[in-house]
Amino acid sequence: MPAEITMPQLSDTMSEGTLVKWHKKEGDKIKAGDEIADVETDKATMPMEAFESGTLAVVAVPEGQKVKVGDRLAVIATSGENVDQIRQQFAGASGGVSATGSAAPKAKAVEKESAAPQTPSQPAVRTTATATLPVAPPADQGHRLRISPLARKVAADKGIDPSQIHGTGPNGRIILRDVQQAGGNGSTTTPATTPAAAPAIAAESLPVRIPSGQKQVIPLTKIRSVIAQRLQQSKQTIPHFYETIDIDLESASQVRARLNQQLESEKVRLSIGDFIAKAIASTLLQHPELNATFNGTDITRHGDVNLGMAVALPSGLIVPVLRNINQMGLKEIRQRSADLIDRARQQKLKQDEMTGATFTVSNLGTYGIREFSAIINPPEVGILAVAAAEKRPVVRNDQIVPRTMLTVTLSADHRVVDGSTAAEFLRTLKNLLEEPAMMLV
Repeated sequence: MPAEITMPQLSDTMSEGTLVKWHKKEGDKIKAGDEIADVETDKATMPMEAFESGTLAVVAVPEGQKVKVGDRLAVIATSGENVDQIRQQFAGASGGVSATGSAAPKAKAVEKESAAPQTPSQPAVRTTATATLPVAPPADQGHRLRISPLARKVAADKGIDPSQIHGTGPNGRIILRDVQQAGGNGSTTTPATTPAAAPAIAAESLPVRIPSGQKQVIPLTKIRSVIAQRLQQSKQTIPHFYETIDIDLESASQVRARLNQQLESEKVRLSIGDFIAKAIASTLLQHPELNATFNGTDITRHGDVNLGMAVALPSGLIVPVLRNINQMGLKEIRQRSADLIDRARQQKLKQDEMTGATFTVSNLGTYGIREFSAIINPPEVGILAVAAAEKRPVVRNDQIVPRTMLTVTLSADHRVVDGSTAAEFLRTLKNLLEEPAMMLV
């Protein structure tokens, strides 16, 4: 029977999506796994892949059109089915027109913000990263230029030939940064053909300035709109309170150095952040009041810790989730968290890797931030803001000595968590990090 493609609901806030671009047209043969379209959701612009092989019989939605969740996008005729009959059957019911003809509206240019896959409501298609791990594109895909919609638009505006640009996105996909680096002055010259006498100045090192007397208006992307909506809702509806504590990391730093020597042959290098993540997981098991979610009427405490890790992207903030971190050792935490964060920055996370967190950590230590407070991500009831670990003069045995110190701030939902409960959580976390061996007890 024909496989119907509908707009999936990828989050609880999504009510519609935009069909950005069709990569296939009616009558094209497709294979399972082929990218057939780009769809913009409330969180990201994602490529859609076919689950079924066959012929694309009906394209029901033109490029640039918004589609409600559950509405038909297209129909695939599987093997042995008559394409014309299926087209007649669905064309009248859908009321759609082909989006791949010459009269199709031009798609709104939107940079691909994430490559997380959809959770399909039916077996027709799925939305996913082009590959789980970086691989070279298959030879039979060489005829189609892999470029994000926004990169294509900017290249056209600047008069840049995209075929002369080396893509650094997933599977060699050309993204906005590549276009900006290749032709900041409108030139089509690529790094490979730049004359030797040209000054080697990295494009990203040059500040982007707004000309004097002018202004720049930037419409909110869907991902930024969702961030704005959820954080505003969080601050308006959740009574936040904040508690801050200083932690001496001298012992943890020494343990880390010794372990890294042992792990050098395995090319694994632990970070202070790994120790913090491990300590958070251990602390949450002792204080389940913080390892909880709240829906307004019921508090759900969780037996496992799914730790959300806030990651900054050019398009906004994304929170990959390290599931069951309480069952992991430091080495596995390093490997799994590094993989998640790397794929988050490459926009290759799966949908289930961005949902289900029971507690979140936001770490700005690499920016040298001394102290900050984070906003709770509902329905969670707490988030820990981790600042920079740094040498500070502290008093030990009536002497001023240099110690590696860290300041963390817990934001908690006062509807669920009391001040004393939050204080006990921070005290346990401090004890575990100041005596790392206690995490083994």
